[in-house]
Amino acid sequence: MQPHMQPHGQGTHRRGRRDNGGLRPPTVQTMPHAPATQHIAFAELQALLTQIFLRHGTSPEVAAILAANCASAQRDGADSHGIFRIPGYLSTLASGWVNGRAVPQVEDVAPGYVAVDAGNGFAQPALEAARGLLIDKARRNGIALLAIRNSHHFAALWPDVEPFAREGLVALAFVNSMACVVPTGGHKALFGTNPIAFAAPRAGGDPLVFDLATSAIAHGDVQIAAREGHRLPEGYGVDRLGQPTCDPAAILDGGALLPFGGYKGSALSMMVELLAAALTGGNFSFEFDWSQHPGAKTPWTGELLIVIDPSKGAGNQFARRTETLVQHMRGAGQNRQPGDRRYQQRAQSDRDGIAITGEELARLHELAAAPLPPAR
Repeated sequence: MQPHMQPHGQGTHRRGRRDNGGLRPPTVQTMPHAPATQHIAFAELQALLTQIFLRHGTSPEVAAILAANCASAQRDGADSHGIFRIPGYLSTLASGWVNGRAVPQVEDVAPGYVAVDAGNGFAQPALEAARGLLIDKARRNGIALLAIRNSHHFAALWPDVEPFAREGLVALAFVNSMACVVPTGGHKALFGTNPIAFAAPRAGGDPLVFDLATSAIAHGDVQIAAREGHRLPEGYGVDRLGQPTCDPAAILDGGALLPFGGYKGSALSMMVELLAAALTGGNFSFEFDWSQHPGAKTPWTGELLIVIDPSKGAGNQFARRTETLVQHMRGAGQNRQPGDRRYQQRAQSDRDGIAITGEELARLHELAAAPLPPAR
């Protein structure tokens, strides 16, 4: 078995031993005495990333949205989806695989249905373009869905759902990626890591939010494990011959991931393919071919979001009921709730600044100083 694998945008959130996030050392030693770790304010990092995207071919609107997303992941400790992703974004833009200036086309399909053609651009600008209409429909009808097609998603999925919960809504998101996961009982990669994200409002506290891949491990975390020389637990992946392996390098070198939980994870991954691709009109994880675009890293697929207004439910007490459940979960011994670690890291970053190595920061400044692309 020789399934072809490349990095993509889905992953779990981890804060472990830091590496340089895929950012090569600067060719010009701009910070010869930079300390090992520096701290940068969120607004400063966002502005720096915005300049990077602008100077590598995106429109100002797309640059602002991608920069906010990437900076948020870095702030919240999602190492595999923060500045770690910048090289992949830039190589993909340079390859011509994605349109960094795409203008999403929003379609009002039905009372509870919004569709967006992302125009071979990124999914986040498509979501932003449809957000107002989607919320209006959810509040009016009690539920609404957003089907994004012709899109590229290279980021964590929780930023797509958390904002809805902060407005009192329940949100789910599904996105498929690229063929790098072998279905249970199968012999070749077919599914993507195909994450699912969920967010629910909570009385007196931050929303409950989770973002999980349906593979045994997120692809971004395999990359980080390979960079740091870590082994993976058994049951996470196979090598290019289809043999079980704990070596992340072997998984990346023509191998594949396995679904979590055997048939259960495999079934959920199948569901994501159907919701994010078949329903939206996007590609399945195995349907696109980027072989003519060296450097391309972003899956060209689709995304589905479902937003629910819980105020239409019986009793109109959803956020309080959420808090009741949380208290009982704590009583049962589960002290850390979904999203807690991310919120704790967010608070620390807001207080102390976002921790970035001097080498990483120097490289970001170098990328931000690149010549602007020719005007179109």
